[in-house]
Amino acid sequence: MKNEIVTYINSKPIFRKSIPVLPTNQAFRNRARALRKAGVLSEVIFWKQVRAGTFWNIDFDRQRIIGSFIVDFYVKSLGLIIEIDGNSHNGKEEYDAMREDFLTNLGLAVYRISDFRIKHDLDNVMLELETFIVNTFGEG
Repeated sequence: MKNEIVTYINSKPIFRKSIPVLPTNQAFRNRARALRKAGVLSEVIFWKQVRAGTFWNIDFDRQRIIGSFIVDFYVKSLGLIIEIDGNSHNGKEEYDAMREDFLTNLGLAVYRISDFRIKHDLDNVMLELETFIVNTFGEG
């Protein structure tokens, strides 16, 4: 599994990252379901770009519970979390930093995108995400 290729981005191989079983607080299951149904605009826009393997055949999950946190998007094969930061994050920098420390200590990579950029610069956001994935999970 160490050198298993998940996909290719611009002909560059992207390798699976072995992540142990993640802790999950099932008490958050209904909240995660409600967040999926709520349809925050920037999350819906991003989801339309990545759902059903449409983004380089990578499988994304929405509103995934990890520990006692719900992350916006999660790529299990890469151990990658995508967080979309909107107004709900304003004034919560300390909480977000603690949350990110918890997630990175599990061996996960966290990639943050602003809500504004999803709505106004989506093409570049997706190109930057490609570059991040190639640089983080590719070789070379």
